[in-house]
Amino acid sequence: MFSGHKLLKGAAILTGAGLISRIMGFFFRIFLSHAFGEESVGLYQLIFPVYTLCMSLSTGGIQTAVSRSVAEKVSQKKEGEAKNILRIALCLTMVISLIEILIVQQNADCIAVSFLGDARCSEMLLIISYALPCAAVHSCICGYSFGLQNAKLPAVTQLIEQGFRIFFVLLAVVLLRNSGRTPTIHLAAAGIVAGELAAALSSGRILAGQRLSSPTRIRTVLKNTRELLGLSLPLTANRTAVTLLQSIEAASIPACLKLYGLSTSEAIATYGVLTGMALPCILFPSAATNSVGSVLMPAVSASSASGDHSSVASLLKKAAGSCLMIGLACCLFFLMFGNLIGSVLFHSETAGKFIITLAWICPFLYTNTALISTINGLGKATSTFLINITGLLIRIAGVFLAIPKFGMQGYLWGLLASQLVITLLAVSVLWFGVRSRISGARTHSEMP
Repeated sequence: MFSGHKLLKGAAILTGAGLISRIMGFFFRIFLSHAFGEESVGLYQLIFPVYTLCMSLSTGGIQTAVSRSVAEKVSQKKEGEAKNILRIALCLTMVISLIEILIVQQNADCIAVSFLGDARCSEMLLIISYALPCAAVHSCICGYSFGLQNAKLPAVTQLIEQGFRIFFVLLAVVLLRNSGRTPTIHLAAAGIVAGELAAALSSGRILAGQRLSSPTRIRTVLKNTRELLGLSLPLTANRTAVTLLQSIEAASIPACLKLYGLSTSEAIATYGVLTGMALPCILFPSAATNSVGSVLMPAVSASSASGDHSSVASLLKKAAGSCLMIGLACCLFFLMFGNLIGSVLFHSETAGKFIITLAWICPFLYTNTALISTINGLGKATSTFLINITGLLIRIAGVFLAIPKFGMQGYLWGLLASQLVITLLAVSVLWFGVRSRISGARTHSEMP
């Protein structure tokens, strides 16, 4: 069973690695903005809706299902079946990711023009598609490790991925400039492939230690496959639907900025400032809250499976309270220093304005990580799906209704409204769900 001590220890390890990774990534984004310019950064950010959609299909639901399944199997002393879960997940994700490579490779031009609205994204889509199988392996092994309460492996591989990604791009830029050639933003896409390959190879070391090649009965494999698919398919469907809406949202922002009156170059540059400069600043402290969410979900799953609903409530209070305090502190910090961060670090006044507006979402955004992780741990995938869809629909409304009238500021207002609604809905689900389970457990224990 997960204890509060193990939860804090795991969160501390992931937070430390996450903060180091975020610091590296933060300065790397500054380098990208200076080396390639706002418009190139905007083009680079445009390919991520397609990449994240592919990741959602191949690993989004499976990673969460692996983490939950392994946590439950270990709590029931079924370590052999926990290993089966990882084997099955690796096979499934590899097959799906290889199919995705073929689809992206054959349709890169069409995707770039029809969906992303810019043909210049085609070559980067071809490059980044090669990261999908590596990311699939890395994701499954991290899910397995979370289920075992082992936060060290995901933490180390996170640093390896980020380190190799940055090293590859910096080295390539230096070599190209020394040879008299001009480096392009395509190097950033290639850096993602290098980082994911390094992470997959390093995380693969766990396979030898766990002896995953040991013989297993066919009946047990089929049983575990059904269990994994039963958990992962609804999660994958939910995650894919959410990611698809997010992709539509992201790809539509430049187009709606044009309706506001900006040129194509200005729209892409503004999008680059938001997604490549302002949002990374706001999300920087989420290294801590994301770490809490990563270890909280299997902890809640294990406690719920053992019937310890009071422990679930205790974990939720501690996690949500910590995330809320971090969010309030970050909100105050960004309100005070947002303009300074934008002008000094990114040389962009627009980035400073965006940071100040986005500061108000911090308390809700960070707290939502703990709330949603708890809901997933309780097995309420449908509730998570409906909550996320509601928030996304509000954001998409901001894109299509507010941006043409108010510019990017209108989208930022919609983003704030969506996070507030997500918080209210998540609190409602947990208030009735956790409270009813605790009351039911107490009533049962009091029966003669």
